[in-house]
Amino acid sequence: MPLVSVIIPVFNGEKTIKNTIESVINQTFRDWELIVINDGSQDATLDIVTTIKDTRLKVFSYPNAGAPASRNRGFSHSEGEFIAFLDADDRWTPDKLQAQLKALQENSEAAVAYSWSDFVDESGEFLRQGSYSTVSGNVYEKLLLTDFLDNGSNPLIRRQAFMEVEGFDESLPAGQDWDLYLRLAARYNFVVVPLPQILYRVSANSISSNVMRLESGCLKAIERAFSEAPESLHHLKPYSLANLYKYLTYNILASPPERYKGLAAARFFGKAIVCDRDCLPEQRLLLKILLKIALVALLPSQQAQALINKSNTLPKIQNVLLSYMRV
Repeated sequence: MPLVSVIIPVFNGEKTIKNTIESVINQTFRDWELIVINDGSQDATLDIVTTIKDTRLKVFSYPNAGAPASRNRGFSHSEGEFIAFLDADDRWTPDKLQAQLKALQENSEAAVAYSWSDFVDESGEFLRQGSYSTVSGNVYEKLLLTDFLDNGSNPLIRRQAFMEVEGFDESLPAGQDWDLYLRLAARYNFVVVPLPQILYRVSANSISSNVMRLESGCLKAIERAFSEAPESLHHLKPYSLANLYKYLTYNILASPPERYKGLAAARFFGKAIVCDRDCLPEQRLLLKILLKIALVALLPSQQAQALINKSNTLPKIQNVLLSYMRV
């Protein structure tokens, strides 16, 4: 029986799935099984996966049901004492499993080990670093404020803990990872591996790029979490909402400009301010954020992009929005 089960859900992932699987095969820790759930792919995904010859690789095909259902299906086929999920367009560094397993074996009270993430583009080139959180132990309060694990390809989870919280909520349109982590953090300790070991790919098709869907799912996750949280933590809810809307503002401003995105960014940024007035940056940077929103909302896409490139304000705006997250 393998010690670790790695689960990859994939839908039409022909461009990245081989690279993702290879990042598992290249792990320094070797006692794993890899379960690939083909979620109704209609491209060459299944053909590519079946060309990879490794006895630890198992492939199961189902009609399309979405990533949360595929992750739960993968778990139903798994045998490992520890569980890790990896999205079909992300990668791990070779030491990821070994380092996280060591952290859990040395911290018997912890049920989740997480590492740092770096965000990469569709070509695999570095874009920015993730949260780089160093929180360990009882992380529940911090996790209510923001998902500092950054993505669903990050943690290693004890099997028993995953079973006790009943896996992923398949009813959520997005934010299922954060919802799972919150339910785990309410019961168990976490431990951090302070190394960038997850390479999270940002693409036009990634769920994080669909900010409206992300808003809906995360709002439901926040409502659920605070309905179950102790009353002493309810005062954190406005800050949690503000962090969500700052993150959504960042995501939409980081994508190619379109007028509807400018209007959405204005709405998101306005809601962030309503929830937490202290989130406002100093006046000069605030004006730059508002200018970027106005350019995207009012100008044709190409003209807006040309002015944004000329002013070179986007990296600064991104850094400001992320630095004002309450963690």
